Amino acid sequence: MSIATLILGDSGRGKSRSLLNLDPAKTFLVQCIAKPLPFKAASKGWVIRNGKSKGNILQTSDPETIMNFMRKSPYEVFVIDDFQQLLVNQLMARSSEKGYDKFTDLAKSVWNIFNLAGTLDVNKRVYIMAHTQTDEFGNVRMKTVGKMVDQTLVPESFFTVVLRALIVNDQYIFSTKSNGLDCVKTPEGMFDQEHIENDLSIVDAAISTYFSA
Repeated sequence: MSIATLILGDSGRGKSRSLLNLDPAKTFLVQCIAKPLPFKAASKGWVIRNGKSKGNILQTSDPETIMNFMRKSPYEVFVIDDFQQLLVNQLMARSSEKGYDKFTDLAKSVWNIFNLAGTLDVNKRVYIMAHTQTDEFGNVRMKTVGKMVDQTLVPESFFTVVLRALIVNDQYIFSTKSNGLDCVKTPEGMFDQEHIENDLSIVDAAISTYFSA
C-alpha cells in the first residue's frame, strides 16, 4: 500500500516551494492551477506535458484524469498541488444546477482520489497539497467548497501524515504536531521536532525510512 500525505497551508506559506529539492526523475506533479513553480523549474528537470509530449508536470483539475495518471504513473512520488481548485472548478462547471447532487458528487471525487492515494503500489508516496479554512471556533482544516461537502467527509481522516506549511520567524517550515486547533498529525517517532524545514525531499526521506523499517 502507498503512503499518502496531506500538506495544508494558506496561500504563500511555501507548499509549492517545498518541491524544490525533490528529484524530478522520480516525481510526477499534477497542478490543479496552471502556474509557474516558485523556482527555476526547467533547469532542474521539470517539464510540462503538452499534448503527446512527455513531461513530469500535468496541468489538470479533472478527477478522472488525475486518477488515471495515479494508477499508471511509473514515478515513486506523485504530488497534487492546489487540490482545492479541483473542487472549485467542478462546482463552477455545475453552478447552474439546482439541488444538492453536485455537492455529493464533489465529495465523492475527493473520496475517490484520497482512497486511491493510499492503495497504490507499496513503494509509492502521494502528497496532496491544499489550502486551509478556519471555522468560527478557530479550528483549522482543509479548505473545501462549503458545509455540504464538509458534512459528508473529513479529508484529514484519510491520512496518517498531515503537515502544515507555516512561516515562523521569517522561516518557511512544516509543523509536525497539532497546536490543538489544527489537524496536523504524524506517527510517533517519525519527526523529533515540532517544526522541520520546508523541504518535501526531507519529508519524503523520513516517510520512506519510517515505513520501510
